Amino acid sequence: MTRQTDVVVIGGGQAGLAAGYHLRRKKLDFVILDAQGTPGGAWQHTWDSLHLFSPAAFSSLPGRIMPAQPGHEYPDAGHVVEYLSDYEQRYELPVHRPVRIQQVRRDGDRLRVETDKDIWSARAVVSATGTWWRPFLPATPGRNDFAGRQLHTSGYRRPSDFAGQRVVVVGGGNSGAQIAADLATHDGVDPTWVTQRPPRFLADDIDGRALFDAATARRRALDEGRTDTGGVASLGDIVAVPPVREARDAGLLKASPMFTRLTADGIEWADGTRAAADAVIWCTGFRPALSHLAALGLRGSRGHIPTHGTRAAGEPRLHLLGYGDWTGPASATLIGVGRPARDAASEIAELLSR
Repeated sequence: MTRQTDVVVIGGGQAGLAAGYHLRRKKLDFVILDAQGTPGGAWQHTWDSLHLFSPAAFSSLPGRIMPAQPGHEYPDAGHVVEYLSDYEQRYELPVHRPVRIQQVRRDGDRLRVETDKDIWSARAVVSATGTWWRPFLPATPGRNDFAGRQLHTSGYRRPSDFAGQRVVVVGGGNSGAQIAADLATHDGVDPTWVTQRPPRFLADDIDGRALFDAATARRRALDEGRTDTGGVASLGDIVAVPPVREARDAGLLKASPMFTRLTADGIEWADGTRAAADAVIWCTGFRPALSHLAALGLRGSRGHIPTHGTRAAGEPRLHLLGYGDWTGPASATLIGVGRPARDAASEIAELLSR
């Protein structure tokens, strides 16, 4: 069955909900199609100890300030899930779930959104699927030879799952540091943290508020043709959230250089030094989950779709939201997605009024 609407939003996580909020304010007819069976987006699948980088009030979607979590300056992932669920209900957003998107195609003056349930015909589409569903694993020599367990950040839950094991954590970003700290402070786990370059910790007083300001300043400078400020990358790679800071200050969070290959029972560095391992956790990032847009033929370099703001350069009826700075400053964060969502809704409203 083919159903019609003005706008289809693909993804019911934070970016999709922010888009829905602003589309509702524009009085447009829209639906949000979410592959998850319950509210909360990727926040439902993070590791147990994960907390936000910012206080609740600075981690909010448009229109609704996140309430503080009692006993926590920085809310945990479960609190974020509750907030997103409440946000859906408060604004009566039309979320359909679980609905899996198969492909988006051009269909004359409309876009055809094919799903495992129905076909939707829309005048515009907002893709807000994020990156969590497309973990990146580097092509490291020996990866197929390693006999132990391998998993990505997206598969890590708690240190007790590795009791009595030697665990290699790969990655010098926030997830690598946080998971290494999580394991290092748990009795019975023997972690080794490896990074491509020495870890760069941000100053201890920097949290998500400063990161958002830096990302916004960088985008403004680029838009105005001024010198690139470097944004967040100029400040460092790792936010010293309390668990990371405590593990670092206790001498439990020391990084080794990246190994050159995996062996059957561990890792090996360039000088021939080896270390045994029972598990490897790849904290090596994610890529945009855009396979549902393949039929539109819009992919550019690095797997990105070229955009003007959030609008796809090669398809004005398509907007991309929440994938990173290339779709809006800090747009992959709770606090940062509101502004590009507003801009996308405004452009869509203008397009549909023609």
